[in-house]
Amino acid sequence: MSADSAPSVAMDAPEVAWFSALCDDDYRWMGVADPSLRSSFDHCADIVTAAELGGFDNVLLPSGYELGIDSIAFAGAVARLTDRIKLLVAIRCGEMWPPQLARQLATLDHLLGAADDARRLTINIISSDLPGAPMESGPRYRRTREVMSILRALLSGLPVEHHGEHFDLELEAPRIAVDTAASRGGAAPPFYFGGISPHARDVAASHADVFLMWPDTMPTVAAILTDMRARAESYGRTLRFGYRVHVVVRETESEARAAAFDLVSKLEPLDGDAILRRSLDSGSVGVARQAELRDVADEDGFVEDHLWTGIGRARSGCGAAIVGDPDQVVRKLLEYRALGIDSFILSGYPHREECDLVARHVLPALRSLC
Repeated sequence: MSADSAPSVAMDAPEVAWFSALCDDDYRWMGVADPSLRSSFDHCADIVTAAELGGFDNVLLPSGYELGIDSIAFAGAVARLTDRIKLLVAIRCGEMWPPQLARQLATLDHLLGAADDARRLTINIISSDLPGAPMESGPRYRRTREVMSILRALLSGLPVEHHGEHFDLELEAPRIAVDTAASRGGAAPPFYFGGISPHARDVAASHADVFLMWPDTMPTVAAILTDMRARAESYGRTLRFGYRVHVVVRETESEARAAAFDLVSKLEPLDGDAILRRSLDSGSVGVARQAELRDVADEDGFVEDHLWTGIGRARSGCGAAIVGDPDQVVRKLLEYRALGIDSFILSGYPHREECDLVARHVLPALRSLC
């Protein structure tokens, strides 16, 4: 990065995570199925080990029902193939009885051990409908709040007495949770949680450790951070902030833009619509916001400098990418960092190849400037 583009104030290094495509979300060309990129243990483990070798701090293991493979089972299998990298394991509230889920997560925390005295398990809480059993937003988020409260207590090794709308139970923490919590200083693993609806923001403010956002314009990101700080303060809490975004980085901006456009060059509109509808979260407020960004983008799909919305044409959820040369990508990340983002969850297509490019072109420069 050139000297005149360096930040004027030094910032602490953010957490930088990658993404392993457990939910059949890997392509060379969006919408074109490639059997070699379909979710499997070997393919997804290859992404995780590449992320560790490349120097990433964490890796998100997403969760779906119809799509791909199970996040907790995969995490247990890959835990002993890695030495340092953290695993951000996604779980969907309501799909499992919370005490049993706590036992599984505590076992996973034990299997992962710790690297350099830092625990390696992190948890991405998703407030999702159950497969085949949709629920209105209000009660669903109330259920999420109860699940998070129960999990935090049990994963801290504490007994639970909970009498709520969705769960009514009194029990001790399982032995593995007590032992693992004691070895980690008595605290539960950090909870990452996202969503921009009022219900989601309130749950995050009251129960999350890291509030996750999908891509948006700089003014909107700043406004969300301001709102979430105020909401957390009303609960006597503080939040960390994370940003989930794709990346297309090449040695020159023209090469990066060409790679981005090539990624969607074979996408048929009907195929893209079908992919979007496959997600259980396809009707959420956050997904609707990603669609709004596509609607107001320019003719090439850019909604602001280097933020390209084309990926959202064939992907529900996080639907935009930072596109540019290494200096431009790092500068964009530093702009988010200056707003208060301290955790980046990045991805790119195909995930294994883009992982290597980001590790080579982005991570060293980003860390040298923080």
